[in-house]
Amino acid sequence: MSDFRRERGTRGPNVVGLGWDVKRDHRDRFKKIAQDSHVSAAVLFEQVVEHIETELTESGRPSWLPEKDRSQELPIDPA
Repeated sequence: MSDFRRERGTRGPNVVGLGWDVKRDHRDRFKKIAQDSHVSAAVLFEQVVEHIETELTESGRPSWLPEKDRSQELPIDPA
């Protein structure tokens, strides 16, 4: 069990569950990282989001995330 969990009801009214389907091994790895860090997976997720926000480019994507190859797309006139 993690050492640090937020007390129930302390996150405010905008708490949601994550309903994403992810690979089981990635989920298990994330939970293991949280466990090794002595925090809950929810707390780790919040910390990861806050950290990633410090690494965003001007377009709002993480600087370490590879650009999508758009060389085969037609240009769109924003007019």
